[in-house]
Amino acid sequence: MNKPTLLVLAAGMGSRYGGLKQIDPLGPNGEIIIDYSVHDAILAGFGKVVFVIKKELEETFREVIGSRFEGKIEVAYAYQQMDDLPGGFTAPEGRVKPWGTGHAVYAARNHISGPFGVINADDFLGRDSFCRMGGFCVEQCDGAHMAMVGFRLANTLSESGSVSRGVCEAENGFLTSVTERLDIRRDYSGVISCTGGDRRLVLQDKTPVSMNVWAMHSDVFSIMEEDFTAWLKNGAGDPLKREYYLPAFMDSLVKTGKASVAMLDTTSKWFGVTHRADKEQVQAALNKLHEDGTYPALR
Repeated sequence: MNKPTLLVLAAGMGSRYGGLKQIDPLGPNGEIIIDYSVHDAILAGFGKVVFVIKKELEETFREVIGSRFEGKIEVAYAYQQMDDLPGGFTAPEGRVKPWGTGHAVYAARNHISGPFGVINADDFLGRDSFCRMGGFCVEQCDGAHMAMVGFRLANTLSESGSVSRGVCEAENGFLTSVTERLDIRRDYSGVISCTGGDRRLVLQDKTPVSMNVWAMHSDVFSIMEEDFTAWLKNGAGDPLKREYYLPAFMDSLVKTGKASVAMLDTTSKWFGVTHRADKEQVQAALNKLHEDGTYPALR
């Protein structure tokens, strides 16, 4: 059996990192977040990585990031372009914002065959999450059976401020809904809550949340094109800003019965630089993982 592919959504990195020239090293040997993701993916059995990037940044991306993995895993590139739309559609005049994470996955449709995992480029996800995702890709994944790695909410919080998360509900081990919740934070008494209309909603430490970590199959691209076409036809929202989100697409798969999405529980702890003050905390956490032998020097 061919090894699954890891799809890394990286088209937004150019904006956040000034054209990729200023990616902050966070590990003790100059590692960046993607170093850990690809390392863990290889250990979990992935045989290829596809980066979704901006075409205009390809040369720089290959030099700064892609070159780090030469000789370790097969690497390919897909481009998230504004005019890469289903037949009959064109981007509205004046739009500069990308079409969203669902469109980023759609952009890779010609580079993937068979099962694949999806992650964001700038999230540290932990080895257990890759093992869960990779195991499902190899053993169970097909066009009608996909999965989401559900992180425990307490393992995804920032000590420096609030976060937004896709709060998930499941039944008998399968995803039933994903609801975007805003302003999630733990208060001085230890209670986690989020915005909920005119009041705060209390959430539990083990509430499963989506960090955009999915196990999918290339058969889904035909369904995604139909769904994306319907979304474009609907036209709801600001045409210059609205986005086609991957969690919303997966939610629609579940609710229309086109696919089942298993909920894979992980004990992995997420790290990311959501707030400026997060950087030192992430560096300290990564240093500890190197000191305890979880990771060798990756640079």
